Amino acid sequence: MSRRFGKRKEEDEYASEGDNPPKKASRTDDSDDADGIVVCEISKNRRVSVRSFQGKIMVDIREFYVKDGKQMPGRKGISLSMDQWNVLRDHADEIDELVANS
Repeated sequence: MSRRFGKRKEEDEYASEGDNPPKKASRTDDSDDADGIVVCEISKNRRVSVRSFQGKIMVDIREFYVKDGKQMPGRKGISLSMDQWNVLRDHADEIDELVANS
């Protein structure tokens, strides 16, 4: 027995007549989160980079894909603030030890 938790709106239904469906905003190369400094490539499609995002320094570990012959950042990844990066770095020896014992 399945339950429905909400009604799905028809694609034609919008806030008012004449409104178009919302469009996804596209990023431009002028944005504050432009390419950072690539520290290393973990594998063919994974990189670690340091970049600035909204005025804050971030350590970005991300998968990339190729689109129109250009490397583009994917959704899979994580951006760590400096506080988060410091916590991870401080626990690196502990993580290495647990991996070695597994």
